[in-house]
Amino acid sequence: MRSYSKNREGKALPSKLAKGRRILTVRARPGVATQGLINAGAGVVFPCALGRGGISAAKREGDGATPLASMRLLSGYLRGRSFGRGSRLPLAAIRADLGWCEVPDDRNYNRPVRIPYGASHETMLRADGLYDACIVLDWNIRPRRRGRGSAIFFHLARPGFQPTAGCVAVSRQVMARLLPLLSRQTMIAVRR
Repeated sequence: MRSYSKNREGKALPSKLAKGRRILTVRARPGVATQGLINAGAGVVFPCALGRGGISAAKREGDGATPLASMRLLSGYLRGRSFGRGSRLPLAAIRADLGWCEVPDDRNYNRPVRIPYGASHETMLRADGLYDACIVLDWNIRPRRRGRGSAIFFHLARPGFQPTAGCVAVSRQVMARLLPLLSRQTMIAVRR
């Protein structure tokens, strides 16, 4: 028999998710390769945005694809206090000098860097707010392989769930609902 716990909104979530030991399964929406559905278990499903290249088992730098993989949640970044600090994940404040290197030949490829930085990089403090809550997924982290893709995050979606550059993105409301329940034991499993 499954057990459930209530979130802040009083809606039931599977207790395994509430304890942070859950796999969030992501699949593309039928007929829309750049949008998906996240299944949190027990019929709890949320819409999400996927990469402009859909889901790929052969992820490469710059292809815009979301990796077909199971990825652990490692840590994250928050902007201000709009999401509070309630999470089991290690979270740091996004600073103006925080970047993420995306150049395969650079020694800091797929790592956070301090900007200004000489090689091409993502700026984490974005004007559009997509990284106001940004969780680092363990895609191509250990071991890092040149050209296998960088900056694969779980972050906030654009209006209408427009495609990402390869990340999984959800609405601000869904992130606020999930963030307190996520831990380093949580996995995002992208499937077909």
